[in-house]
Amino acid sequence: MKVPRDLGGEALARLLGQFGYAVTRQVGSHLRLTSFRNGTEHHITIPRHTPLKVGTLNSILRDVAAYLEMDRQQLIDALLKK
Repeated sequence: MKVPRDLGGEALARLLGQFGYAVTRQVGSHLRLTSFRNGTEHHITIPRHTPLKVGTLNSILRDVAAYLEMDRQQLIDALLKK
């Protein structure tokens, strides 16, 4: 499945909630999400833009996939399953 072109920052934050990420703070137009799923803290920052730029979204997904020790494509499929 390809990376969606119309996904916004708030929608991505909600989708990442299924992997243990929660919004810990907001500064301006950016959300800070934190996960403790693998026994260590992992922070990511997501802009609240709609839609997210493809490069920004790919970078976020690559970072999250590395933390969760899964392939980026597996993460995309899990997030966007129907």
